[in-house]
Amino acid sequence: MDIILLQRIEKLGTIGDVVTVKDGYARNFLLPQKKALRANEANKKVFEANRDRLEKENAERRSEAEKAGTKVDGVEIILIRAASNTGQLYGSVNVRDIVNGLADKGHEIDKKQVIMGNPIKTIGMHDVRVDLHPEVSVTIKANVARSDDEAELQTQGVDVLAQMFEDEQAAIEEQAEATRIETTLEPGEISADMLEETAEADASDSEENAEG
Repeated sequence: MDIILLQRIEKLGTIGDVVTVKDGYARNFLLPQKKALRANEANKKVFEANRDRLEKENAERRSEAEKAGTKVDGVEIILIRAASNTGQLYGSVNVRDIVNGLADKGHEIDKKQVIMGNPIKTIGMHDVRVDLHPEVSVTIKANVARSDDEAELQTQGVDVLAQMFEDEQAAIEEQAEATRIETTLEPGEISADMLEETAEADASDSEENAEG
């Protein structure tokens, strides 16, 4: 179907452009939401007669959105959620959570303006796009963490997931090293570390006895 755009549509065009889209997309989305008109001769004449007014109104809305954007752009919202030791959430963070988080910061955003693609399913710092106008987009930060302390670390730039992975790897390597030492000892033999610890303990006992 050929349509006349009444506002900028991502990947399609800007106001006044005549483009071809799938019939379902036009009937179910663009036309009902008054984002476009059917590109027949009557509508083309109506659009041209009102082009100046439509473009002026669009410019005014864009200007208002740009002003609002200076207050919202870069805002960080903290969302505390339960998650596993690997950082996977028991659930997810969705558009409604983002809207509520922004509202708590004093920013009233319509859920249709939040562009996420997929829900957030891991802890960490996540960029979320907010379209304040078809030509004005800003990015906010969703700080998803298991605690306020963890959120603070992420605000400071610490990659909590990476730190968790490194700690887990260190524990695995430590366990592997302990296992390797145990399997290389002869029957009745003890490791050098254990000998050293025993010697230190004996020395400590001797000092205590001498003092006594």
